Amino acid sequence: MKTLYDKLWDDHLVQAYESKEALVYIDRHYLHEVTSPQAFEGLRHKNLSPWRLNANVATPDHNVPTIRGDSFKAESIEDEISKIQVMELDKNCNEFKILQFDIESKEQGIVHVMGPELGYTLPGMTIVCGDSHTSTHGAFGCLAMGIGTSEVEHVLATQCLKTSKLQNMQVNFQGKPQDGVTSKDIVLHLIKLIGTAGGTGHAIEFAGSYIDSASMESRMTICNMAIEAGAKVGLIAVDQTTLNYVRDHSGMSQQDFEQAQNFWSTLNSDEDAVFNKKIIIDVGTLKPQVTWGTSPEMTVGFDENIPNESDVPLDQVENLKLAKIYMGLEKATTLKDLSFDRVFIGSCTNSRIEDLRSAASVIKGQKVSSNITEAIVVPGSGLVKAQAEREGLDKIFEDAGFLWRDPGCSMCLGMNPDQLKPYERCASTSNRNFEGRQGRGGRTHLVSPGMAAAAAISGSLDDVRKYQN
Repeated sequence: MKTLYDKLWDDHLVQAYESKEALVYIDRHYLHEVTSPQAFEGLRHKNLSPWRLNANVATPDHNVPTIRGDSFKAESIEDEISKIQVMELDKNCNEFKILQFDIESKEQGIVHVMGPELGYTLPGMTIVCGDSHTSTHGAFGCLAMGIGTSEVEHVLATQCLKTSKLQNMQVNFQGKPQDGVTSKDIVLHLIKLIGTAGGTGHAIEFAGSYIDSASMESRMTICNMAIEAGAKVGLIAVDQTTLNYVRDHSGMSQQDFEQAQNFWSTLNSDEDAVFNKKIIIDVGTLKPQVTWGTSPEMTVGFDENIPNESDVPLDQVENLKLAKIYMGLEKATTLKDLSFDRVFIGSCTNSRIEDLRSAASVIKGQKVSSNITEAIVVPGSGLVKAQAEREGLDKIFEDAGFLWRDPGCSMCLGMNPDQLKPYERCASTSNRNFEGRQGRGGRTHLVSPGMAAAAAISGSLDDVRKYQN
């Protein structure tokens, strides 16, 4: 009997090789401005065109400024490298006739937010993008993974990807989370438990009663961060929650949808499917989580002590020491002892409408602490931004002292104007906290949207449950 990953693999297998590599057909290819220029140039040199034009969808997201307004154009980007990359994407998409939601589009956004909400991500697809967090789309019962620039070119030219089959891991999240505990906290706890290499060589299928009750936004957050657990793929079986989301976003006719859902409903692991690894976690025991160090596995409950050398295995002591030095934690006992400088709510992990609602419910009627030099909210797409504004969330944030921005990857990574200065400490809803990720010398603490909002109010790490409205 088969796992969901096995079913998707077998459905898309073109050819298997004696080397254990295989050629797999790709249904959807997302492109952005950073990993695509060399791929398009390769097509030109080889006099090739995209094999299946309508499989490709593009948008700029990594390099785009998040202060743009209504009349902003790619030519207005100040940073020369960023401008070149965004304009090259325009040129390439126009030349090869690839659908692009450009910087002037009302639908532009982070590719892993925009794709699902516009209905380009559908259950059962194989999906690739030159970005590691492509695993996000696995929440729809897809085999979705990040690829390199040379592979972007190969997929454009052949609609196939040469890759190796992964082993299967199941993570079973059981129970009901406590107030204030979100999917971000749950996946951070998983990474703490198994480490950033725990999922290496595996496709992780997330299951259990918590997943059954979780929204699509929460499921996308969890699959998004499967990468931080070392996995190449994270995925969740299709259920009624999946189907309801797809019906609302795909634009399919009722007849087509009914026909498709008969197949989509089979996209789950067979009852007696065999997994190479199984992990069971009771989410009801967890409290809000926060990273203290320079890796997502360096995570504690928000009110727990920062680990000491005696708390970790001998082979981890040196990493602990270096992380504490970089993060300025040599004298701190708990993270509540620290003062924050910046707050960032956004990224492909936590910039959907559910995330913004969660943060707004905490910040409503409050004010950003005078200790905080900048607090920003960056919606994941133009559609998320518009919906949030219809609901009045922008006013809640602005009244509190947050800056309301235009869509983009923003402060998730140091590739656009939204960057930390050296030694600035940031409560961030993004997915990575390694050295320099948000700017050279910047200190990143990964948290949920609600915890980020609570940090903005207090100027330090605080219990989100105190502020929830």
